Amino acid sequence: MRYTKRTFAALVCAFALLPAGSALAGSGPAPSPSEWEKPKSAAPSATGNPLSKKAKAAAVCSDAKPIGEVRYIDRGGVHIASVKQFHSASCKENYGYLWVWDSFRQNNKAYDITVAVYSYTQDEVLGKRSWTNTSGQEYWSQGTKTSGECTAGVGSLRRAGDPLPGQAASTKKC
Repeated sequence: MRYTKRTFAALVCAFALLPAGSALAGSGPAPSPSEWEKPKSAAPSATGNPLSKKAKAAAVCSDAKPIGEVRYIDRGGVHIASVKQFHSASCKENYGYLWVWDSFRQNNKAYDITVAVYSYTQDEVLGKRSWTNTSGQEYWSQGTKTSGECTAGVGSLRRAGDPLPGQAASTKKC
């Protein structure tokens, strides 16, 4: 009986150390290029705005449009961030995009973020940008010359005090 309790306690500790993981719930297919309307303002948004101040700072081309399906980073069964991929036809570049949800930001003043593009073709994470002890909401990767490849937007968010980040990848787009 004594060993059973120890084994059970060890299993509970091991599961407690596992990261929350990433949610795989989607929000449906991304709109086709003809259905997606180009933003008219420079305001940041959860849907992603290539004209925003942060997008311009990351050199995102103004014609960038979302591709693939959004995925979510979850913590305790609650969405805390969205991860997407954008594509610019004129620049022939892809971008990763991460949006931190207001509900998470209200209770967490510092967190670490990474955002990038994963190339299935090259088996590489490209255009990666990282922020530590940040409190922002909108994050863009650097542009990647991967428009002829199979790719996904990838991102992670680690709350201060958590040993591991939550992460997600948008759907694979070829």
